[in-house]
Amino acid sequence: MRERKKKKKKWLWITLSVIGLLVLSTGGYAYYLYKSAVNTVASIQEDLDRDKSEKRTEEVIFKEKDPISILLMGVDEREGDRGRSDSLILMTVNPNTSTTQMVSIPRDTRTEIIGKGKQDKINHAYAFGGTEMAINTVENFLDVPVDYFVKINMESFKDTVDAVGGVEVNNTLNFSQSGFDFPKGTVNLDGEKALAYTTMRKQDPRGDFGRQERQRQVIEAVIKKGANISSITKFGDMFGVVRNNVKTNLTFDEMWDIQANYKTAAKNLEQFQVEGSGDTIDGIYYYIVPEENRLALSDQLKEHLEISTNTASTN
Repeated sequence: MRERKKKKKKWLWITLSVIGLLVLSTGGYAYYLYKSAVNTVASIQEDLDRDKSEKRTEEVIFKEKDPISILLMGVDEREGDRGRSDSLILMTVNPNTSTTQMVSIPRDTRTEIIGKGKQDKINHAYAFGGTEMAINTVENFLDVPVDYFVKINMESFKDTVDAVGGVEVNNTLNFSQSGFDFPKGTVNLDGEKALAYTTMRKQDPRGDFGRQERQRQVIEAVIKKGANISSITKFGDMFGVVRNNVKTNLTFDEMWDIQANYKTAAKNLEQFQVEGSGDTIDGIYYYIVPEENRLALSDQLKEHLEISTNTASTN
């Protein structure tokens, strides 16, 4: 059961990465199906009760290429239950340096839940207060603004891979996983095979490093394939995946402006993890992030967002 949960988390991390990068790199192709794109985006709108983050002194202006942040939330929602955020990734995009940074926040990270006034696991914020509380808690933890969010149903990535007709990757290690064989060289992956390909770790002498490289391969392959889809039926499948699995406060016009002004940033992706360690408090497991690590990460993100560290609040 624990191994299954680990696979689901890894799968969700890739889902979030792909959909976040698709916002940057493939938006312009919606031109060919403009009406469908507009209708799809309208159907997935979830507004926040604010015009901008309190950690912003001025609103973001896309045409001036102000760096932006997008919180990618993977949620496990069930009927009659809001669920929890199983994965949180803050993506900062700087078109001036043509770079994107993605920071994965462990779900068990112990921090103050804004609106509850207590320390708890960061993924509980969504269960307590939905999108608003989750965003406020992440902003407080990292002390940076969350300008936009994309909320994704955790089952959607397999559908995304299948919707683009599968992907092709160059495999550097001969191995078998989950009933599939992956020989060295070019391999074709559908959704199920992509899951197996990206979750293997034990057979790779590079361990997590090798697994992360395979995840990156699949992410880049989906982006490349999605950007070159010419079939209207494939676009229809992609719109269907989005309608069924995504919520966001990004409007169609904002997505269009991001694609026009920020797409070069998607070509240079850096991935980070919040550094910490596990500990048990009152019988409950938490991921504890030392204050010096949190502050260092916060400063790094502020620099990427071109925000002065002098104006930041303290946690």
